[in-house]
Amino acid sequence: MTAYLSVWRLRFIHGLQYRAAALAGIATQLFFGLIFIMILMAFYSHSRVEPPIALEDLVAYIWLQQMFLGFIALWFRDPELFKLITSGNIAYELCRPCRLYPFWYMKLLAQRVSSVVLRCFPLLLVIFLLPEPYRMKLPPSPVSFGLFVAALILGLLMVVAISMLIYISVFWTMSPTGSTLLLAVAGEFLSGMIIPVPLMPLWLQKVTSWLPFRWSADFPFRVYSGQIPPVDAMWGIAIQVLWIAVLIGFGSWCMRRALRQVVIQGG
Repeated sequence: MTAYLSVWRLRFIHGLQYRAAALAGIATQLFFGLIFIMILMAFYSHSRVEPPIALEDLVAYIWLQQMFLGFIALWFRDPELFKLITSGNIAYELCRPCRLYPFWYMKLLAQRVSSVVLRCFPLLLVIFLLPEPYRMKLPPSPVSFGLFVAALILGLLMVVAISMLIYISVFWTMSPTGSTLLLAVAGEFLSGMIIPVPLMPLWLQKVTSWLPFRWSADFPFRVYSGQIPPVDAMWGIAIQVLWIAVLIGFGSWCMRRALRQVVIQGG
């Protein structure tokens, strides 16, 4: 366990060095957050039916997406790991006195956390100073905020477990692009990053509830705004824990099977 924590710490420190990229990311995420809110405001102003989610809750939903993009985006990847597999340098990884799945898992986890740490707090200061209706509201109660933090952390663990499946699939496909696009596009839509899940048709909302993607983004964001009450949030957190166990268990099994079949050529 000490080795895995050391990997996490080193990768986290390494990720904090990219401050210029973080500043560019902050400006980009502010821009897209404002654009998405304007589009939704226009949609709400022309709607003739009662909206399924209040506009202020939807504004918080959008800003949370932008602040924690590094936690929830499946297209957020580590090219180094892909190169290790496709170039044959995976042999060096197999020489390490530790299991490959948790080793890579901790690296990916630290990479995402460092990205969010650099961008989250500056964004937080800005969006609470914006004029209405662009300003982000506070959670309705300390309980909702505590459940949001727990759900967000579990969602991060779930996204990393899903990302691990992308890397493992490259052992067979040898094509990082195909695996990433397939899961990233599907996951981004089904998690509510393109169309918030409450605005989807009811039949599609039911589909998202049976898949892990929605539980990594839509669920914690709606817990924050109070649209999902604390009692339902606790049940949702239990579902998150179940999904994490399933995804990590399946990923570990796939990794063991891939490593048994891997062939490394060269001198």
